[in-house]
Amino acid sequence: MPRRISYRWRLRELMAARGMFTVAELMPHLTERGITLSSSQVHCLVSGTPEQLSLPVLATLCDILDCTPTDLIATSAQNLPARRTAGEEAPINLAARRPTRVRLTPER
Repeated sequence: MPRRISYRWRLRELMAARGMFTVAELMPHLTERGITLSSSQVHCLVSGTPEQLSLPVLATLCDILDCTPTDLIATSAQNLPARRTAGEEAPINLAARRPTRVRLTPER
């Protein structure tokens, strides 16, 4: 059965819980641990949801925030309904296929 996997990036929440509310407060912690990112890159990490993230950056964020990757990335999964196969019979809804009758009225 197919599954849909989703995740929620919680960096901003964890920063706020530790008293960090701006990118400028996070930057020195990254730099002192050897991660050099521009302020715009850090802003994208804080304000958005990254599609790609290097493991050194993830490990550093976890060290700064004293958390685990599971705390930083909340995941969820749900089963999707199975799709019909080509040979599978399904009931036909004739009402949905039947066209509606048009009524013409003379112009006045």
